Amino acid sequence: MFNKTMHIALTLVFVLSVVGCKDKAEEANTSDAEAAAISESTSEKFTVNVSESTIEWKGFKPTGTHNGTINLDSGVFKTDDGKLQSGSFLIDMNSITVTDLEAGDGKEDLEAHLKGTVEGKENHFFYVKKFPSAAFEITSTESLAAGKTRLSGNLAIKGQKHNISFPVNITNEGDQITLESEPFTIDRTKWNVNYGSKSIFEGLGDKFINDDIELKIKIKAKKA
Repeated sequence: MFNKTMHIALTLVFVLSVVGCKDKAEEANTSDAEAAAISESTSEKFTVNVSESTIEWKGFKPTGTHNGTINLDSGVFKTDDGKLQSGSFLIDMNSITVTDLEAGDGKEDLEAHLKGTVEGKENHFFYVKKFPSAAFEITSTESLAAGKTRLSGNLAIKGQKHNISFPVNITNEGDQITLESEPFTIDRTKWNVNYGSKSIFEGLGDKFINDDIELKIKIKAKKA
């Protein structure tokens, strides 16, 4: 019998579902790697300012979230008539930092686990000794509404390369170009980051870690 208690429970489930979908960042389109974009010899070159560029990350599990940053190692963009055409950047995986924990309160342990510097747990996440860098190379750009651009590129992590596509805001002001994305997610298991994934391992119960990793990219580059 459909009683008042059942009605309240179903309403609560619906509300939580709507809130969860609203709060979840859009997943980047992911496909096979493609050929990198090539610019004309007359293109203007911009060198990434690594001290003013960063990647923010967030990971999810049933009991909460962790977040932090990753630094860039180097990068270059090229533009034609002020429009971004090609480019690439290297990501320093040794720079993975956890920002939601304090030193001495699990921060160092989580950073070591993510980097794979704990003996016997090297390949749980990013195994930085074997794969010290990740990389992104632009394959195409597409103009969207409201002045945004859909950026597509090959993301290489742990020896796996896939093409991802996500919206960004690009600001070109004289000798400086800024590329900034809204938060988006990728499925980490496509890059063999499988630890704690219930889509890979059975019997984890509520001890799993979500496959989705949320990323937000902000890159500043100056004309060479």
